[in-house]
Amino acid sequence: MLAKQLKHDLLSTKVKTQVEKPGQKEMWTYGLGSFGIFTVWTLIGAFLTYYYTDVAGIGAATVGTLMLISRLFDGVTDFGMGTIVDATKSKHGKARPWLLWMSFPLAITTVLLFSVPNISDTGKIVYAYATYLLFILLYTAVSIPYKTLLGVMTQDQNSRSTANVYAGIFIMTGTLVVMTLTQPLVGAIGWTMLAVIYGVVTFASLYVTFRVVKERSSSYVNHAEKVSTKDGFKALTKNKYWIMITAYCLVFYATTALTQGAALYYAQYILGNIGYFPFYGLAVSVPMLLGMFFLTPLVKRYGKRNIAVVGAIIYVVAQSLKLIDPTNVVLFLGSSGLAGIGAIPPIALLFAMINDTVEYGEYKTGIRTEGLVNSGASFGIKVGTGLGLALIGWLLGFGGYVGGAAEQSGLTLQMILALNIYIPIALGVLQLVIMLMFKLDKVYPTVLAELQRRKG
Repeated sequence: MLAKQLKHDLLSTKVKTQVEKPGQKEMWTYGLGSFGIFTVWTLIGAFLTYYYTDVAGIGAATVGTLMLISRLFDGVTDFGMGTIVDATKSKHGKARPWLLWMSFPLAITTVLLFSVPNISDTGKIVYAYATYLLFILLYTAVSIPYKTLLGVMTQDQNSRSTANVYAGIFIMTGTLVVMTLTQPLVGAIGWTMLAVIYGVVTFASLYVTFRVVKERSSSYVNHAEKVSTKDGFKALTKNKYWIMITAYCLVFYATTALTQGAALYYAQYILGNIGYFPFYGLAVSVPMLLGMFFLTPLVKRYGKRNIAVVGAIIYVVAQSLKLIDPTNVVLFLGSSGLAGIGAIPPIALLFAMINDTVEYGEYKTGIRTEGLVNSGASFGIKVGTGLGLALIGWLLGFGGYVGGAAEQSGLTLQMILALNIYIPIALGVLQLVIMLMFKLDKVYPTVLAELQRRKG
């Protein structure tokens, strides 16, 4: 029914879609911001749980609860930040200025996270909660505007996809750096100094993005029409593709948090040597980084959704291969590399897919809220990440994990296997189901043409 309606709209209006497109330099510079944001994101996801349990000496179950509560708080702040972004008016636009205002405080808080003082157990927990909640608040104040920036720098779908692919290349570069260099560098300079380095990288990357990337949404959007928060949320509930992509964000990032955060424990206690972890980082990140360079022509030919479906299938197959022999290092690394290839589409295309739902929502309701759309989807990302990290702490605690011990109980080893193999397989299947229902690519050109007809 919807497809017929959209086709009728396009035929009746005969509007030629004309939108302003950013240049290659600007799209690459937008991607550079991802290097800063996701470098610190990967650091937190892959190492903070381990830092809390094995360095700071906080109990695993306590850490799991901290991760979930913090991410739920994170998700709530996303909606607030989305509303703030939509209401922001400055000479730099609605999204860009937040990259300037909040990137330096974010860098400082990253250092505080990895500087837990040697005090009482209760004091450590209080410090961890205080600094992590502050980090989340500042991360939200940067990440929501950054994601929104993709939607307001252009309405051209291919340009969004290309800029998102470039962002994916920088994401994977940052992931490669963090996953392979963090453990060796920690031994040389310690956690706090390492966090200082990553903080500087985050600030510098976001500042360059702020300076180069421009906002163009004012060419298409009537800013005189102010949308209330109530109307904005109501519009979201009528946007079925936003609901789907938000659910997908939750599942995908829960999977990512599990595989990144639990891999250190897998290397140490299943493979028998924590020194294998940097090789895991290489095995996952290098194929993903190389694959990013081949993604753009595939997306132009087959569409974002179809590529994401294939990626989910590859991911499930790759994780299942680990069941053949979970203790085989070569098999684990090879399967992890293949799983990384399956994860390329969501990493490279997810934010473009989120922002595509902005136009669909405007078509359905007449209300355009880039900030709320991105903050709502980000809510799924944050809650999914929190759930994934919480499961690590809870299941390790359930298994009787002892931080820093040379050996763990049989139940603990089973929990580590579940975190790294069984649960990711189930989540991968769920990703596939959601993406099979997501068919926005097919109707998007017609939606955009109709929106331009309405705006004269």
